[in-house]
Order: sequence, then C-alpha cells, then structure tokens
Amino acid sequence: MGLRRNSMEPFTHAFTSLALGKSGDRWLPRFGLAMLVTAGIAPDLDYASYLAGPGAFLRFHRTLFHSLAGGALLAFASAAIFCVLDKKWPQSHVTQDKKYPPLSFLAALAVCAIGIAGHILLDIASGVGVQLLWPFRSGWYRWSLDGNLDPWVLLILVAGLLLPLLFRLVNEEVGDRRKGRGGARAAIITLLLLVVYFGWRWHLRGQATDLLMSHEFHDRIALSAAAFPDATSPFDWRGVAVTDNTVEELDVSLAPSADFDPDRSRTHFKPDDSAVLEAGRKTADARRFLSYATMPVATVSPLEDGYRFEIHDLRFASNDLDPANVFVRVDFDSHLHILNQQFLFASSPNP
Repeated sequence: MGLRRNSMEPFTHAFTSLALGKSGDRWLPRFGLAMLVTAGIAPDLDYASYLAGPGAFLRFHRTLFHSLAGGALLAFASAAIFCVLDKKWPQSHVTQDKKYPPLSFLAALAVCAIGIAGHILLDIASGVGVQLLWPFRSGWYRWSLDGNLDPWVLLILVAGLLLPLLFRLVNEEVGDRRKGRGGARAAIITLLLLVVYFGWRWHLRGQATDLLMSHEFHDRIALSAAAFPDATSPFDWRGVAVTDNTVEELDVSLAPSADFDPDRSRTHFKPDDSAVLEAGRKTADARRFLSYATMPVATVSPLEDGYRFEIHDLRFASNDLDPANVFVRVDFDSHLHILNQQFLFASSPNP
C-alpha cells in the first residue's frame, strides 16, 4: 500500500490557528478566533487545482494562495467578508460575555494575515514547500523538516489546547472556580514547543545529511546528499546521495541503536549522455519540472518507433501517493520530434 500524506493536513493548520488565537485571546477583535482558523486553512484552496490535472496542480498548488501576493489577496478578501458579517449581525442580537467595538478592516486584516502567515510557515517546513515570491519570481522555498501530516505536531497541538480545558473541568469539580489565563499560557507554551520541535528536526536533518556525505555507496563517493523527513518518527529519514554516475536512495535512522550500512542503498544509474536526453531536458515541461524537483533522476527508454524520456523526483518514495509526487514524460519519434509531453501523478493507475 502506498503512502498518502495529505489526507488530514487541514487539522494541523486549524489547531495551529487555534493555538495562535488562544495565546492572544485578550487582544482579538470580534470573530477573531474564527478569522484565524478560516485564514489558517484558506490557502489550501489552491488544492482545487488537483481537479484540473497534474500540470495545473504543479503550477498552482502551494503557489496561488501560498505566495506573498496570493496570501495578501486572500487576507484582504477574508477580512472584507468578516467586516460584512460584523455589520450584518450586530452584537445586540447575540448573547456574549464580552462587548467588542465595531470590527475595523485593519484589525480584521491583521488577524487574517497572521492566520495565513502561520499556514505558509508550516508549509515551508514541509518537504513540498511553497512558491513564496510567485508570480514575480519562480522558485520553491522549503526546509524539508516535516511531512504534511506529522502525528507529533498534532499531539503537541491537541495536548496544548485540551489539557487546560481538562484541568479547568477538574478544578470546577472540586469547587475551585478561580479564573485565570491558563489557556493563553498553555497556548503560548504549545507554540514554543512547536518551535523547539522544528528546531530539533532541523538538527536531525543536518545529522542525517552529514551521515550520507561521510560514506561511500558501493565504492562511490557522495558528491551531494539530502535527507527527507518521515512523518511517523523524527529519527527516520529518507536519504538520497548523488555520486558521479548514480543516485543512491536509502533509509536513514538516527535512533541510538540503529546502524547505517551504505551498501544497502537502492541504486539509480544516471543515463548516458545522448541526443534523446538532451532533447528531453530542453522541453518546456522538463524545464518547469526541474525548477520544482529537489532530487531529479532522468530515464531514457526505447519505444517501438522512438524514445520515452522521464524525470522523477527522488525526494518522494516510489510508493508515495501524495499528489505532489508528480513526474514529467516526453515521447519522441525516431527523429526526436515530440509526440507527447505531459505531467503525470505517480499515483495514477497506469502512469
């Protein structure tokens, strides 16, 4: 069974927005928490590009609303909607413990911007990344610290949000009804724990990369290497090392009792220089894919009356069914005229 890492991603963003809201609850305007959660999820609207196929998904996902320009547009739109709601439903019609002044557009915009910024930062931490400066400059920003769904991040967030509620219920049960800002303090601690966790993963990624660079693979020296996170354990990484004529792929465990054997790597041989390889790399789709891929590996294979050129990105495992695992395919005739070029999902039934 293949891996699919995108299935619950909105929960991480929603809980992070809740933690942000709880940490600054006393300063939030009316609809403040709702604005944070809405804005914290909204950038994933560009996921709808999946319905238009892999080419559109590669072009717009983690780009359209994950860039600074797209995020700003989304923040303006979200703020405007909540200002309209504030005018449409005055507080006098709703029973509330706290009286809020009329919602100003600037206050709403600031809250929505914080929610969107939190979303984008989390996605930069992932292995997919975002096109932060689109449409003015192409280029992906990614730290490769985390998968799209990390159970440890969710555990930190859920515990930080639910434990204060549990303690409050226990205190009320024993008759202690003191009021305080325990929820805000817990949310601040939760956010600090997230920062510490990602800093730790940054350190572990460096250790995994150094381990790859310090070994030979089947008597081949590593010229470059990268480590990509496994969502299930902070100690487990997918390592990819590039030698002069191969790309080596293997699992790297940083657990105290784990051993590292570079000769267990899976070898991908680089194709020999050829006219087909050169023609494939020059195609428009291949150039766009190479700006996206972190560890590209090209293959050239013969067809009945031509050639097939493909580039895959080895930062994704072969069984990773995440839609972000896209590859490019170009078919040539025997005279190297392009018959077909397209992007494909690795999860397609017959890629």
